[in-house]
Amino acid sequence: MLSRCLGRSLMSRRFLLKLLLTLCLSLFTAFSPTIAANALGGAQLPLNQAAPAFTLPTNTGEGTVSLADYKGKWVVVYFYPKDFTSGCTLEARRFQQDLPKYGDRNTQILGISVDSVASHAEFCDSEGLKFPLLADPDGSVSKAYGSWMGVVALRHTYVIDPDGILRATFTGVNPAIHSTEVLTKLNELQAV
Repeated sequence: MLSRCLGRSLMSRRFLLKLLLTLCLSLFTAFSPTIAANALGGAQLPLNQAAPAFTLPTNTGEGTVSLADYKGKWVVVYFYPKDFTSGCTLEARRFQQDLPKYGDRNTQILGISVDSVASHAEFCDSEGLKFPLLADPDGSVSKAYGSWMGVVALRHTYVIDPDGILRATFTGVNPAIHSTEVLTKLNELQAV
């Protein structure tokens, strides 16, 4: 009988603690300031308009790379979270594997993340990447493209035509098949 009373007493204490915790969280949520939230990365850029211009430091010997440097070429700008992470490494390897196909389509690949130029150089060396990776340490270009999530770029890709016009956007990218998706889209866009 004593054990039954103690069991009920403990159960009612647990219940009261849960109720108190729930009440506190509810009050905290109700009275805390509201922070505006964007969809993942913010508003996406409209297609068929000029892509935002940029100039960023790169791991290649040129020092900086600008979108304007590739006037007359198709450009695939892909944003990714971090050098040396599994998804980002897989995505970069797929772009590198398909680099000759992009060359056949007059297309330049540019990777952008918040990592430093030194990190990009090490990443390219370790993975044998032969296309530029650009450092966007303050996220300003990632923000301009709607690919910013607090402290890292999101995995988004943008296809820009030879006149600097944004023609395709990819969000929710699967690194394993993304390069193939981009090549398919390039074929469609270049066939017009």
